[in-house]
Amino acid sequence: MDRPAKLRTREELKQIVEHAREEGKKVVFTNGCFDLLHPGHVVYLAQARALGDILVLGLNSDVSVQLLKGPTRPILTEDERAITMSGLESVTWIVLFDELRITGLLDELRPDVWAKGGDYTLDTLDQTERRMADKHGTQIALIPPVEGISTTGIIERIEQASARSGE
Repeated sequence: MDRPAKLRTREELKQIVEHAREEGKKVVFTNGCFDLLHPGHVVYLAQARALGDILVLGLNSDVSVQLLKGPTRPILTEDERAITMSGLESVTWIVLFDELRITGLLDELRPDVWAKGGDYTLDTLDQTERRMADKHGTQIALIPPVEGISTTGIIERIEQASARSGE
């Protein structure tokens, strides 16, 4: 499988972001697992991209997804997820990360805006990450979620359908 078109190393991305900033572009950063891409993700990413000129997506690696979500996740590998996310017009660049926190990425990239899903509040964000964003003057944008759809909910619907078909 070829490297996804928008996937970059951290070092490559630091240079890309520095160059964009020199050109006066506004850099938006967001992060997540994006294990099964669904309409809520697509709407969220489009709204995040609208906050600036480029959208950098920090994509949790397989290792970090499993630590966050449990032993049955991810459903799609990091390569499969990176290919899928590369196909979205709203996503400009992607970087994989193994850490449970994005503090290091926020420190390295120093985005103008950090977009988070609206299921968070400023108080429920990871406070270490929030302090790093504040240190660099990064604006935090909370984007309202699309109600009634989540990866976990989709997995539950599949499991229920599978159970019904086996009755």
